[in-house]
Amino acid sequence: MGAQSVDARLAASIGQLEEPVAPDFQALQDVPKGGVLFALPALLVTGLLKYSENFFKLSKGYYGLDSLLIILAFIALVRVKTIESLRYSAPGEWGKLIGLDRIPEVRTLRSKIKQLTQDEGPQQWSEALCKEWMQSTPEQASILYIDGHVRVYNGQQTKLPRHHVARQKLCLRATTDYWVNAMDGQPFMVINKAVDPGMIKVIENDILPQLEKRLPTFVNAQELKSDPLLHRFTLVCDRESYSPPFFKRMKAQRVACLTYHKYPGENWPEEEFLPYAVTLSSGEQTQLKLAERGHCLSNGLWVREIRKLSQKGHQTSIIGTDYRSEMIPLAVAMFARWSQENFFKYCRKHFGLDKLADYCIEPVSESVKVVNPEYRRLDSQIRSSQGKLNRLLARFATLTLDTPIEPDKVEPFLQKKTTCQEEIEAFQVQIKTLKEKRKQAPHYLKVKDLPEEEQFQQLSTKSKHFIDTIKMIAYRAETAMANLLRETLSRPDEVRSLLRAIYSSEADLIPDHEQGTLTVKLHHLANRSYDIAIQKLCDELNSTETKFPRTNLRMIFKLGTK
Repeated sequence: MGAQSVDARLAASIGQLEEPVAPDFQALQDVPKGGVLFALPALLVTGLLKYSENFFKLSKGYYGLDSLLIILAFIALVRVKTIESLRYSAPGEWGKLIGLDRIPEVRTLRSKIKQLTQDEGPQQWSEALCKEWMQSTPEQASILYIDGHVRVYNGQQTKLPRHHVARQKLCLRATTDYWVNAMDGQPFMVINKAVDPGMIKVIENDILPQLEKRLPTFVNAQELKSDPLLHRFTLVCDRESYSPPFFKRMKAQRVACLTYHKYPGENWPEEEFLPYAVTLSSGEQTQLKLAERGHCLSNGLWVREIRKLSQKGHQTSIIGTDYRSEMIPLAVAMFARWSQENFFKYCRKHFGLDKLADYCIEPVSESVKVVNPEYRRLDSQIRSSQGKLNRLLARFATLTLDTPIEPDKVEPFLQKKTTCQEEIEAFQVQIKTLKEKRKQAPHYLKVKDLPEEEQFQQLSTKSKHFIDTIKMIAYRAETAMANLLRETLSRPDEVRSLLRAIYSSEADLIPDHEQGTLTVKLHHLANRSYDIAIQKLCDELNSTETKFPRTNLRMIFKLGTK
């Protein structure tokens, strides 16, 4: 479909259009992906357009900021994973969803995003939304889940440092994103690290200072003063955060930590474990065999140790510095960490979490420290030589005369043993020399001090942060809709599949400018059993009385083609 608002586009091209074109819906049937309009109320409530005008400014043009943000959220929900993929979609069909003749071309859309991400706007917008989400749902923000997601980079723009990718069991060039999520997996914030200093440093230097600004006040100063064991909020992490000194520093700041015990020691007697009926974060009710003891860490810090006994006899050990909560909620909170892993898996598959937002690179701060390449090379040689030495020592230990042998075989046997001993001595000398060299080489270097062939730049973070924030909004909106529908389905695990089907379905658009309404009539899905759930969703959405941005049209949601 070609452009229809020719006069407005001509005025925009010469800078004479004072205001962006307002949405003007036409009566249309069978609009592709029209069902994604069902997500608009949830997107607006989640904060898609909230604070946006405070942090973003667009130059005069045809498209308004709200139209751009809505279309970016829509393409995320219908699983268009990159902006580049819009080249293969009809811009006129997308335009119908936002009341315009067509959406911007990919090149124009990229330039608009580049304009919006020139300064610190994306970061500040994300921070404002994070604070809004935490303040509005304090029950979710009291227990926060932190984990690093390694985003592999296969491009040629720069040679990023290598990271261990657990899901592929390989060391690949990548960057690490540290996510902060709620117990049900809903994201609050993300911090990118081209050079990963480790989870503990990221928590202390980046995450905790931001949480101090955004979290609601759960306990007041008087309560903290009167109870030295009371904490303000809880951080749940995997074994990477295990560090007795770190736990002690967090306790001093009245922050509780919960993680798996890295060195659990011997199993406890099975008689200590008692069955408890628990309700998991997903709502599922089950029975767990739990036991608890006090445990003194290497630095003298006393923590709570809770263990779960599996049906096969395996004991999972949890340690925490939350001294006031009951045992069962702590165990449930720790095992709910998998909701964050599920969030990563789901968003990688459906929202293109690992996709690049652009192909730009930017300098790394010169003060950032990385492992010295020479130190890494020497360390690798030492490990390799040590492995060979261990194998030689094992072979040498087998060269013993436990039984008598023929006299003519003694000479070859002694020669073989002597050769093995010489190889062992040679490796011992080699390892000693390498260790001396490694000792003299600095472990870390600043980026500016790296050899020229080892210099690297980081991927652009501003546009990626902007797109990730929109994807967070889209995921939270989808989650809110899923929570509405889950109870109406006989199989609650199908709720997100149903929502994906709704977003991709055709719909009729019926504007009534006299009555001030915009009716979105969704076509029936292939599975008619979903009609009851969809009708309930329509009722809930209609109760919000949402108006389409920059119009006076109240949205009405219906199911059916008649």
